[in-house]
Amino acid sequence: MKIRTLFVGLAAAAFSALALAQAPIVIKFSHVVAADTPKGKGSEFFAKRVAELTKGKAKVEVYANSSLYKDKEEMEALQLGAVHMLAPSLSKFGPLGVKEFEVFDFPYIFDDYTELHKITQGPIGASLLAKLEPKGIKGLAFWDNGFKSFSANTPIKTPADLKGKRMRIQSSKVLEEEYRTLGALPQVMAFSEVYQALQTGVVDGTDNPHSNLYTQKMHEVQKHMTITDHNYLGYAVIVNKKFWDGLPPELRAQLELAMKEATVYANKIALEENEQALEGVRKSGKTAIYVPTKEEKQAFKKAMAPVHLKMADRVGKDLLQSIYKETGFDPTKQ
Repeated sequence: MKIRTLFVGLAAAAFSALALAQAPIVIKFSHVVAADTPKGKGSEFFAKRVAELTKGKAKVEVYANSSLYKDKEEMEALQLGAVHMLAPSLSKFGPLGVKEFEVFDFPYIFDDYTELHKITQGPIGASLLAKLEPKGIKGLAFWDNGFKSFSANTPIKTPADLKGKRMRIQSSKVLEEEYRTLGALPQVMAFSEVYQALQTGVVDGTDNPHSNLYTQKMHEVQKHMTITDHNYLGYAVIVNKKFWDGLPPELRAQLELAMKEATVYANKIALEENEQALEGVRKSGKTAIYVPTKEEKQAFKKAMAPVHLKMADRVGKDLLQSIYKETGFDPTKQ
């Protein structure tokens, strides 16, 4: 009887060990936007490709819409290992101490995606991601969302129309300076709180790529929107470095391939989703959309150009100059 009990116990232990060996490595991927945004769809695509490429050896669990951690919590959670992956907006790295990422907040520094991708998909982008490693973070890729438009309950056709407006921003010294330069009052606020703040009048307006505005239903509580394309909003897909370095090399290579494919997909979908979202806002009839003339857009460029000179030291003049060299932007000629 004892031998039989011992045999059963050993068999159960062996089965448990086998089940444990076959259990997938779980990767928790948290983000703060809706599942049907470019970032949301990109993260789901990544999860799908990881399952396929690793044949189930790794499983990505995606937590959208701040369901796991909010804006202000997620970076610390990643560093502590409570979550494995994030895709925070690039402004989030300034408060972390990597101020160079705020270069993406400089107004009109990129005219289009071609100029942008010279940076995010080139050596400058790679060098920026490498700056995260001393913080215990491994940067995997840059994902696009899009260029921002202003929204408010009053028309915004000139820079003067923003004077005195309480405008929600992400935590970024560059964005703070940008709005102060326009005479507006920047209000730092978590993304998950913006809809209610707009609805209740805590803030007068904000700026977002079209997909963020539409999926968060901000157009329902904003009467006017102006297509200025004044700032870029993008994300860095990041992972806890200790967790990443501890993965088997073969599995890590499969995850890198999945991320490469997901990046192509996410950037493609960002273009499509923003166009569709803008059409959705237009069809809703709740927000009037204004497209500035060439002269009106140039007035915004000229009004915001001083931000480049004022904030150059924050991100590093050498970094700024290296980007100007790639894009051809010159703040002194706006």
